[in-house]
Amino acid sequence: MPVLMFLGVALIFVGGIGTLIAAFRTSLVWGLACFLFAPASLAFLILHWDVARNPFLLQLAGTGLVFVGAFS
Repeated sequence: MPVLMFLGVALIFVGGIGTLIAAFRTSLVWGLACFLFAPASLAFLILHWDVARNPFLLQLAGTGLVFVGAFS
């Protein structure tokens, strides 16, 4: 279903923006690192789980919706 896939991509996008906002709120260096270097987001997620948890779970839910939409 294209609707579920579109909604999933939107959730992934919003979660990514949320991760960037959390990284910039932590420090300018973390924000720039996550913006410019994708693996830094994974390091930020691990080291700052308390602030990065909600955007990550939103991205995870979006990924699930994309898969459900792709295989249904």
